[in-house]
Amino acid sequence: MALNVKLNRTDRRIWDELDSFVPREIIDVHTHLYLWEFNSDPDKDKAPEAGKTWPAKPFREDFPIADWGQSDKIDQILMPGRKVHRISFGMPFAMVDFEATNQFIADQVVNDSESHALMLINPKMTADYLEKQVTQNKFIGFKPYRLYSVTGDVDNCRITDFIAEHQIEVAHRLGLIIMMHVSKRNAIADQENIDDMKRLSETYPNAKWILAHCGRSYSSWAIEKGGKVMRDLPNVWFDTSAVTETDAIDALLSTVGSDKVMYGSDDIPFGVMRGKLIAFGYSWALLTEDNHSFALNHCDGKLTFIRYEELRAIHRAVKRYGESDKVCQDLFYNNAKKLIDSVSPNVPSTL
Repeated sequence: MALNVKLNRTDRRIWDELDSFVPREIIDVHTHLYLWEFNSDPDKDKAPEAGKTWPAKPFREDFPIADWGQSDKIDQILMPGRKVHRISFGMPFAMVDFEATNQFIADQVVNDSESHALMLINPKMTADYLEKQVTQNKFIGFKPYRLYSVTGDVDNCRITDFIAEHQIEVAHRLGLIIMMHVSKRNAIADQENIDDMKRLSETYPNAKWILAHCGRSYSSWAIEKGGKVMRDLPNVWFDTSAVTETDAIDALLSTVGSDKVMYGSDDIPFGVMRGKLIAFGYSWALLTEDNHSFALNHCDGKLTFIRYEELRAIHRAVKRYGESDKVCQDLFYNNAKKLIDSVSPNVPSTL
């Protein structure tokens, strides 16, 4: 399949801004590997959306296969000369073949000894089943998702509605990572999310939480509130995946500290889509080439990759934060390496 990723003049201009900033070796803690066929919705090839929340075209037409080779090719196009290791997990389609997804992920990450997989889970999976899968496939953690909430309300569910407490206990007992995409309108600023994270992190101190997308804070206001509590929880980290507003990254660094933050691309396909997550009021939305009617004759109106917009936001925020060389190395590699090293020895290698 031809790779549908090409740099135009605008992209090259932006990469020229970033080339001296992005380190030569990277751990990308938030990547998706999947096959479109794992989406088990019988109407998936007609529906305008994939799952319930994303446009279907990037999956169905542009990236129906998102495997290790595709990820490597995309990284070399967008970030030439970089060596990229990954924490990868499946795409949480609303209707998904969990077993096929998780076996695919486990098989893909063996291509790199410094890369690892998270198991896509739903709250109905038993503790015994999770532990068996961790042992067999060397998963270093779990990826729950709000679409699998037992309440059926994917926008306002609590954390334990889509990852059961017996599953968090497995993560605690084995010292595993939980990649958490919080729900609710106010994301990590929601008081129930704050209360849940505080209770769960204290009750299960060996579970290691990564709050995805800056705690789903695509603007600064949510992390400014929630981060004040999260920074005091020793088993909570954040990734920057798909966050494209400088103020959000700036607030994250200044609120929780640079030792708590890790780079994530949200590929495939989100980071390689053209667009930006824009913030306004207490809201955010995905701006794409297909959903705006701006008059752009006065400027270079081409949209670049979401990943480039994220890297630009990180670049600006790190410069403001200071100690940019150390912070950059920590954010793109060191913090993730320390976290992974704290997990890997605890994962059983035999049944």
